[in-house]
Amino acid sequence: MNVLVNGVGNIGTTLLNLLIDFKKELGISEIYALKKSKVDVWNKAELEILRDRGVVICSETNSDFSPLSGILPSIDYIFDCNANGMGLKNKKWYESLTHVKGFSTQGSEKGFGIPFMSNVNNVEIKGERFAQIVSCNTHSLSTIIQTLTGNDLSQVISGDFVVVRRSEDIGNHQRLVSANVVSRHMQNNIGTHHAIDVKDLFETKGIQLNLQSSDITTPSQLMHTVRFSLKLKSELNLGRMTELIAQNPYIATTSKYDSNVIFELGRRYSRYGRLYSHAILNWNNLLFDEHENTVKGWAFIPQEGNSLLSTIHAFLLQTGQDDSTMDILKTSLLKKNW
Repeated sequence: MNVLVNGVGNIGTTLLNLLIDFKKELGISEIYALKKSKVDVWNKAELEILRDRGVVICSETNSDFSPLSGILPSIDYIFDCNANGMGLKNKKWYESLTHVKGFSTQGSEKGFGIPFMSNVNNVEIKGERFAQIVSCNTHSLSTIIQTLTGNDLSQVISGDFVVVRRSEDIGNHQRLVSANVVSRHMQNNIGTHHAIDVKDLFETKGIQLNLQSSDITTPSQLMHTVRFSLKLKSELNLGRMTELIAQNPYIATTSKYDSNVIFELGRRYSRYGRLYSHAILNWNNLLFDEHENTVKGWAFIPQEGNSLLSTIHAFLLQTGQDDSTMDILKTSLLKKNW
């Protein structure tokens, strides 16, 4: 199985390194990376590192790298890791590549294919050619709902989320805001795209959820955070919640309150400095209303790290491979407590 990663940025480079690490387990023969934008002096070194690790760098315009036309007929799967709507723009091209078994794209590329998140709609994505890996925030909100209901979504009466966003990745310097910026609500009964995207994800399984969300961007480059409030049909106490968290490998906990501390722990002790859990729950800071069956609290959101496992899982499911390989990745990359 030959795979191509289209986009050598923040998500693409981490994905490439994970594909290298688990190449044998994933049944991959060759790993290719497409660099479409101009190669400047300051980003040549990173491409050389990837090439030294065994990635074949391809280009449509740069003669220093392998021509894309030469390798394209041998590609079995394409991971699109571009941003800002490029995945959607590339779809028409992908549709013409009838020999390629599957494609995935990231986050905001809504409409590219079936919204997918590992551990939510595995069955629905099997054999599908096009998958949209949902955003890091969608991963976190969805796993909080899954976990605190014991995966019984019929328990949800309503959910309300306030996403506190970092303004951009730590490696960038384009969108950093100087003060808090509140997002517009896209729909007056749902709010920002976060709740809309979670609803759309679960609707692929025929599940309707009553959710609302708001969003504020802060002058930070480290981690998103979410304040959640879930109203359930049955009572939920700390003891039961502890059991439910233990049962879901994708959610982690922390007793720490500072996002910079969590971020630094990930940089020190997690592979490639990324955190791969769908959410990191601040478990010792929860609020319970026994009369209203409501639980409220905070969780840290590990940005693009939490979507990478779903990206690899989609590849396995779309290409008809045994997805038990995910157990190896989860054991290697997920930690239950920070």
